[in-house]
Amino acid sequence: MKKFISHPIGVDQGEKILFSEFAEGGGMWTGEGPRERSAEIRFSETFRSVPVVQIGVALWDVDTSSALRAEVKAEDITEDGFKAIFRTWSDTKIARIRVVWTAIGDLSHEDDWDIA
Repeated sequence: MKKFISHPIGVDQGEKILFSEFAEGGGMWTGEGPRERSAEIRFSETFRSVPVVQIGVALWDVDTSSALRAEVKAEDITEDGFKAIFRTWSDTKIARIRVVWTAIGDLSHEDDWDIA
């Protein structure tokens, strides 16, 4: 659990198309086995400490002739951003994915002291 004591709280959110590979015959659409795509996401403002990030799928364009297998994660989260990761495997065919995300964390305040 993340607890906030006395700093202002910031909520940043956005969405990102991670890939669209149907038209070009890319590996997510034509391939098999483990596959991964990622994108760097930058927050609109730097958080004071590492925020909590929630990520989900907003657009899911898939072939339904096989089982749908997917993992969506936020990795390498810092005060400035994170990496949005999409993974699939086996014979799942994914044409395109758009993710949405929300980051919640404490922000710096003008009264913060820098004792360095």
